[in-house]
Amino acid sequence: MAERNLKLVDVDKPNLYRETFPYTEFPRVIFDNKAVEQDFPDKIWITDTTFRDGQQARPPYKPEQILKIYDLLHEIDGGTGLIRQCEFFLYSKRDREAVELCRERGYKFPEVTGWIRAVAADFKLVSQMGLKETGILTSASDYHIFLKLRKTRAQAMNGYLDVAKAALDNDVIPRCHFEDITRADYEGFVLPFAAELMKLAKKYKKPVKIRLCDTLGFGLPWAGVSLPRSVPKLVYGLRQIGVPSEWLEWHGHNDLHKVQVNAATAWLYGCGAANAAIFGIGERTGNPPLEALVVEHAQLKGMVEGVNYVAITELCKYAGKELGFDIPHNYPLVGKDFNVTRAGIHADGLLKDEEIYNCFDTRKLLSRSVGVAITDKTGAAGIKHWVEARYEIEIPKHDRRITKIKDRIDAEYAADRVSTISDEEMFEWMGKAFGGDLPPLRK
Repeated sequence: MAERNLKLVDVDKPNLYRETFPYTEFPRVIFDNKAVEQDFPDKIWITDTTFRDGQQARPPYKPEQILKIYDLLHEIDGGTGLIRQCEFFLYSKRDREAVELCRERGYKFPEVTGWIRAVAADFKLVSQMGLKETGILTSASDYHIFLKLRKTRAQAMNGYLDVAKAALDNDVIPRCHFEDITRADYEGFVLPFAAELMKLAKKYKKPVKIRLCDTLGFGLPWAGVSLPRSVPKLVYGLRQIGVPSEWLEWHGHNDLHKVQVNAATAWLYGCGAANAAIFGIGERTGNPPLEALVVEHAQLKGMVEGVNYVAITELCKYAGKELGFDIPHNYPLVGKDFNVTRAGIHADGLLKDEEIYNCFDTRKLLSRSVGVAITDKTGAAGIKHWVEARYEIEIPKHDRRITKIKDRIDAEYAADRVSTISDEEMFEWMGKAFGGDLPPLRK
């Protein structure tokens, strides 16, 4: 990276990238067709923002709820370090109580870390809590520096550096959150600021971490896109000036439906960590879903011995029952119908070989048996599958009892029914079709 890129460009007017972000139109994708190479780290991991960004999307969690979620994250991690850290607000009594409850568990993973603004008063909270690492809000774009903070780039950077030094002076690892990096002047601010942080790391002989925050979801996963929107280029440039992959972390939002692919792309181009929240619940459109990144990691690096993938399903059950999460039925990996088919031809394929229409062994990996929903499109094969999944029986799809249930279903839809057939109805019709010969339910 050229030396000119490492000197702050302190402009008089903000660079708002109007060609890319016209505001009165959708953001534009501009290609420079200059590719950068992948730089896939040997180790990649997940960090969690459920207790920080996740609490900006819903009523605050109770401390005991936070503890339960934290326990489940630890259970999924299984002591492997895949889910390496969680970040917490520190401002309210409730926040600090949750931190204490989680720290009392004594888990190595996920590590408890803080989050503060870049002001000295906030840093006192970190010191009081005795945390070893904290996130620090260091807004990077001129939208934030000029329009929100009402500062120059030099004033903003100097203030950020002062707080980072205060952290290092108190033996706390600073994690600088480059807010709105996908609208920031990369060579004029991002790289010079990062270079100054690396000088501090060298001076103090301690890590200084950088979180790349795609605050409005403008990031794009394509290497040939121009800065500041190209995730590959954002990560690649920081690696080129000497920022270690283990000090880099991606934090995305889903405003333009690219939150998951951007996180995986950041990994591929040199980011050690990807930040996530359970089921993607975060401010506005949310963050990368933690459970999705666990599965993404398994695809990229292979399944990790010790990781409890089934606990993802337990986390979903807790979120629905105790936290009021309304997870869509068709939500990947954990939705009620994620591995349920409604098409009769698909059900027929499932009967022949489950692998035909199931993306992986959901029973083994997530404790989720493949299912069939009963509609007018289900057919005899789907009814057979439904019956055999719930009762200890193997039955031909042309059995008269299956035909009797199918006739009842057909009659319902002939009478203009539009909803699916419920399990309760199916159990009732099973009883009528089988009479006294009803087989025992599967355990």
